[in-house]
Amino acid sequence: MKKEYDFSTMKSWTNPYTSKLKKPVTIRMGDDVVSYFKSMSDETGIPYQSLINLYLRDCVAQDRKPDLSWRSKQPGA
Repeated sequence: MKKEYDFSTMKSWTNPYTSKLKKPVTIRMGDDVVSYFKSMSDETGIPYQSLINLYLRDCVAQDRKPDLSWRSKQPGA
């Protein structure tokens, strides 16, 4: 192993995994939803943010759509 290295001659490269990194977002969720995932986090040892991401990823993979039938029941709709 050298005592010193000259990094000025190194060529830079683009990280090929940057497109696969997670994007931070701000989202508002009900206390009951956060509590649900936090309790699941305590049971599994997986961070609750990761559990939410896993659940949403599964929804995407299964092409699940939320039930919005309540919208047609609103007065004036």
